[in-house]
Amino acid sequence: MTWLRALFAGGLSIFLPGAGHALIRDWLRALVFAGLYFSAIWFFFPIDQMVDAASFSEGMDIANTQTDTMAQFFIMFIALFAAIDATFRAVGFPPNGSDSSDGPSCPQCGKELDQDLTFCHWCTTRLEPIEPEDDELPADAEDSEQETPPRP
Repeated sequence: MTWLRALFAGGLSIFLPGAGHALIRDWLRALVFAGLYFSAIWFFFPIDQMVDAASFSEGMDIANTQTDTMAQFFIMFIALFAAIDATFRAVGFPPNGSDSSDGPSCPQCGKELDQDLTFCHWCTTRLEPIEPEDDELPADAEDSEQETPPRP
């Protein structure tokens, strides 16, 4: 399922940079890539001439003839970079977890866990309950493990 989601996020980002990041809930990157893409279109494309066009195909012909090759390359580079970034982030590279957290982390996504839940609230992975080890038993539990005299 992770690979399917990653491919879908990358495909969405080709058509609309930022949409793939929105799919994987990386909202800040989604806004940055969408803003960068639409700013580049506004800056490089002849928007006024395209709006005045009689049909969509005529508007695309105007955009193709009035836009130089370097501007088209720049816009396609933004879309390609957004697609690659969304694909890698959906797969989990680089890991999103931080090693500086004090609590436990999710084995699937690496983010910090809420100890009251039985699943990761980031990626919805079910978690096994954590059982205390023998070395870390509370003081009153150690007392109950001591031998008790047999009852008559």
